Amino acid sequence: QVQLVESGGGLVQTGGSLRLSCAASGSIFSINAMGWYRQAPGKQRELVAATTRGGSTNFADSVKGRFTISRDNAKNTVYLQMDSLKPEDTGVYYCDADITTSSGSIYRFWGQGTQVTVSS
Repeated sequence: QVQLVESGGGLVQTGGSLRLSCAASGSIFSINAMGWYRQAPGKQRELVAATTRGGSTNFADSVKGRFTISRDNAKNTVYLQMDSLKPEDTGVYYCDADITTSSGSIYRFWGQGTQVTVSS
């Protein structure tokens, strides 16, 4: 059993900041890529940012220069620091992780999502 639990969402004004956290727990051997996606009402889920175990990062063009992704491998946790937030950043944010379980299987796991609302 593996779980991803997100936290840190909320309501913030335009220009504000939020920090999301996602902690993985359970029968984990290793975690490879971890990332954040978001889904706005009526839109498809889209990649926001991703990071490999070695620290390489990838960002959606819309968040470059405003968002930072980081991870603590010892804590099996990935973070998303969101600065200079805009109303178009509003949505449900999901973390995902490619995990090798203790039994040696590799799966992609998703968190339950956390709401981020940016008011204008």
